[in-house]
Amino acid sequence: MRAESKSVLLIVAVPSLSMVPGIKVDMSDLSPEEQWRVEHARMHAKHRGHEAMHAEMVLILIATLVVAQLLLVQWKQRHPRSYNMVTLFQMWVVPLYFTVKLHWWRFLVIWILFSAVTAFVTFRATRKPLVQTTPRLVYKWFLLIYKISYATGIIGYMAVMFTLFGLNLLFKIKPEDAMDFGISLLFYGLYYGVLERDFAEMCADYMASTIGFYSESGMPTKHLSDSVCAVCGQQIFVDVSEEGIIENTYRLSCNHVFHEFCIRGWCIVGKKQTCPYCKEKVDLKRMFSNPWERPHVMYGQLLDWLRYLVAWQPVIIGLVQGINYILGLE
Repeated sequence: MRAESKSVLLIVAVPSLSMVPGIKVDMSDLSPEEQWRVEHARMHAKHRGHEAMHAEMVLILIATLVVAQLLLVQWKQRHPRSYNMVTLFQMWVVPLYFTVKLHWWRFLVIWILFSAVTAFVTFRATRKPLVQTTPRLVYKWFLLIYKISYATGIIGYMAVMFTLFGLNLLFKIKPEDAMDFGISLLFYGLYYGVLERDFAEMCADYMASTIGFYSESGMPTKHLSDSVCAVCGQQIFVDVSEEGIIENTYRLSCNHVFHEFCIRGWCIVGKKQTCPYCKEKVDLKRMFSNPWERPHVMYGQLLDWLRYLVAWQPVIIGLVQGINYILGLE
């Protein structure tokens, strides 16, 4: 009992002693909890009396966030192509910087594997003339990554919720371990979900314009036959009313028909909400009759929010820190 009381008194006293001039505390002799208390007390002592300065920093942060958001929206509306390219580059590189800095080697290995395969697929998608098998290869790859990232994100979310409700104790798993596992899976799913969607959209635009049925502005450069898919340019052998062995055939609200993998990749993975041939708006509710498939569209909207958080938020925070440094605020 005396030992426990002595330990409690030490924890309470150490932060105060460390602030007294002339008294030095050896941090190596303290437990991690005691070290945290000392650092916490030092931080409070350093910033004591800086309320006005902190208020200025908050105002600068709010103003920078508002101005940056307005500029990004205008940039996206006026020059969407350059905005998407810069955002994709930042989504790809910014996490790599933190990975190397914080020694997250598992994430680095997965990032390298994903980047290598995606670079190969993107290279195939940008070749002229386009090989007939390339569109299906591209869509299948990105659809595979989409499903894996979607499932990973769901599992991570469930793990986090189970931990919050204390269900991890049924399996004798520590709360911190369960929460780390859930957050890691959730981040992996959301991050690679965002990355593959942006690469898929870029490849979809390039391949469709190369084939000739689709152009971003103007009429198609080729006439679409009823038995040809406008996305991949290959023949359609399965009727819309028939059940396919490998994949089915889909008819959009504009009566144009496509391969299942192609139109799913175009609408869901490539974030395209129009027909690849006539640009009529796609009725997703009619095309995806299975109610379990509709949440995929909502999941895509969630990834759009994450794109802003990962790609632009670090830049905005860095800008705020630079302004505070110039003004002498800390």
